[in-house]
Amino acid sequence: MSGGGTESMAAAQPHVGGGANGHQQVQGGKDNRCGRFQMPLHYPRYTRAEYESMPEWKLDCLLSQYGLPIAGDLNQKRKFAMGAFLWPH
Repeated sequence: MSGGGTESMAAAQPHVGGGANGHQQVQGGKDNRCGRFQMPLHYPRYTRAEYESMPEWKLDCLLSQYGLPIAGDLNQKRKFAMGAFLWPH
């Protein structure tokens, strides 16, 4: 370091990303700062009975919204969703 100045620290900052201002670009020129996954704002409030009767397409949508795997049969998906979203009282 030369004289303890901040000029060397500013030069050491790496340029991250592929677009302008260090942000990645997606189609249409919009910034894509977080990738494709975005955490939903609210936690699901389904009951055990609702998970047990939930159709497979709805379970698939719910799991994919939270970035969770949707592999397996209907029973496996239900068990996974209940384990992930239900809290013991």
